[in-house]
Amino acid sequence: MGAARPAAPAGRARRRTPFAKSLRRNLTAHGFLVGAVVCFALFSWYPMLREFLLAFQKTENGRTTWAGLDNLGTVANDPAFWQAWRNTLLFTALALMLGFAVPFVAALVINEFRHGQGYLRLLVYLPVMLPPVASVLLFKYLYDPGYGLLNELFRLLHLPEQQWLQDPDLSMLSVVLAATWMNMGGATLIYLAALQGIPGELYEAAELDGAGLIRKIWHVTIPQTRLILSLMLLMQVVATMQVFVEPFLLTGGAGPEGSTTTVVYLIYQYAFNFNDYGAAAALGLLLLVLLAGFSASYVKLSRAEDD
Repeated sequence: MGAARPAAPAGRARRRTPFAKSLRRNLTAHGFLVGAVVCFALFSWYPMLREFLLAFQKTENGRTTWAGLDNLGTVANDPAFWQAWRNTLLFTALALMLGFAVPFVAALVINEFRHGQGYLRLLVYLPVMLPPVASVLLFKYLYDPGYGLLNELFRLLHLPEQQWLQDPDLSMLSVVLAATWMNMGGATLIYLAALQGIPGELYEAAELDGAGLIRKIWHVTIPQTRLILSLMLLMQVVATMQVFVEPFLLTGGAGPEGSTTTVVYLIYQYAFNFNDYGAAAALGLLLLVLLAGFSASYVKLSRAEDD
């Protein structure tokens, strides 16, 4: 009979036990994490990488060749290129004036109610829960030049009727009004949560100093919600620069005389109307670089102000 093998030191066995327990305890969590990373890679990272490659490629007769900067030249020489950028910047400016201010004012008003806040929160968030197509059809009915409710209201007030979606001077504003109503609910609830976190003692101290409503908002409310306001401003700029659904459904995308043609709609035209995926990817890459540069600059300036 062979000699008996020496038993493993008890200390080594004890050292392995915590690791095994930790592995079993975290195995499920790691499994969910791997699934999330794989989904994110397939549906976010891979499309971004694919777009970057397509921006410098051209496909003709089933053959893909390296095009260098030709796609960028194609989109830059398109007469609709600069018009799309002007319209997109105009939409962003108008949407910020309305979509950034209106939700904050709505949150201030709702916060003053002592009763019925739950009902008001539901009421203001209801447009977000509606399908975008249903909301757009509602506004197309409101804007209709023949039987639309807005023109009916104008008739009652003896005001001149308007061609809301057919007039190049009014079409973009009409789109902005619809987009503001459709998307303001989420921002309003975020602002309301921030307002309810402000200590009441600050308002009491401001009242003792003789501050009125405007001064309390300027010296107490805005400084206390500055971080949320800064974050929402960044998010709204990024979102409004990518507007597509509202002008596409309300005005067919281009609008009268191209007045609602946006950058994302031009990307859609290149890809699905002209079958030029290289040009579409190049324009998308330009938009990505612009938004990434704006976001980085905005975050850097915000940090500099905080320091």
